[in-house]
Amino acid sequence: MIKTDAVVIGAGPVGLFVVHQLGIIGLKADVIDNLDKIGGQCIELYPDKPIYDIPAIPECTGESLTNSLLDQIKPFKPNFHLNERVQSVIKEKDFWKVTTSKNKNFIAPCIIIAGGVGSFEPRKFAVTNSEKFENTGIFYSVKDKNLFKNKKVSIFGGGDSALDWAIELSKIADITLVHRRNEFRGAKHSSELVKKLEKEGKIKIKTPFQINSIEGKNKIEAINVKSEEGKIEKIATDYVLGFFGLIMKLGPIAEWGLNLDKKTIPVNTENFQTNKKGIFAIGDICSYPGKLKLILSGFHEGALAARACFKLAKPNETYRFEYTTTSKSMQERLGVKKSD
Repeated sequence: MIKTDAVVIGAGPVGLFVVHQLGIIGLKADVIDNLDKIGGQCIELYPDKPIYDIPAIPECTGESLTNSLLDQIKPFKPNFHLNERVQSVIKEKDFWKVTTSKNKNFIAPCIIIAGGVGSFEPRKFAVTNSEKFENTGIFYSVKDKNLFKNKKVSIFGGGDSALDWAIELSKIADITLVHRRNEFRGAKHSSELVKKLEKEGKIKIKTPFQINSIEGKNKIEAINVKSEEGKIEKIATDYVLGFFGLIMKLGPIAEWGLNLDKKTIPVNTENFQTNKKGIFAIGDICSYPGKLKLILSGFHEGALAARACFKLAKPNETYRFEYTTTSKSMQERLGVKKSD
């Protein structure tokens, strides 16, 4: 049995930051994630994709953000339990017993669900032979953009991921962007930029088209796309990227007795607690009026959830709000050396 102050479910950016917020107020965290690596969606889906909305960081990648957050929480020495899935959560007096898929048991007064959208998998192409080329010619995420350098790449989708990668990869590859509608659903700025790049001859846009078939034996040689009127066009291509969104699966979370709303967990905005005392939800998986699915929103949610955890983990102590710049105890936990 592993005793800890808080079990954090999810090792993405929001989960990592809440470890920091717990640590600076003296709480120990154990982090569980069903992926085999730290970083959540940032690492699994877009480690190389630029992120522009982290405060004070004009641009970073999912990988660099993850590494910075890991550096930030080093002083607190959290325990990570990767490639494990939380199977059950049971109330035992004032504590929660958490059991994982590897039969590991935790006991803690607090649980913070920072699992993004829960378990997820990309929506895939529904054409013959597409599975044959997965991870060699067809990809649903970009882990190393240099793979596509000087190659012909066909990108499918009309959302932010498709637009962002079309823009980014146009710097190093021959890009064709294919979408089933004439209008893109991604950010207005990105939509305008891809159209500007098309005019400059840096991106080819095919709308409204959908993939119809794939040509090639051991590797992709070309794809055929079909218009709404049935017109077929062949596009010579080396790689195909599909960005059709994710299929969300809450998995065992749906069985924990939490209130659910369209695969999200409603919380109060005072401390982001769910309908179960001691269980909190932060990041994309939680919902409340005015919710914005941004990493920075998850950071704010985690800061408040951590303070609420203090009251449950140390009921005999009074929590006193302090700034890290003036609190000697916080500075000691962070390993800040005192100046002479």
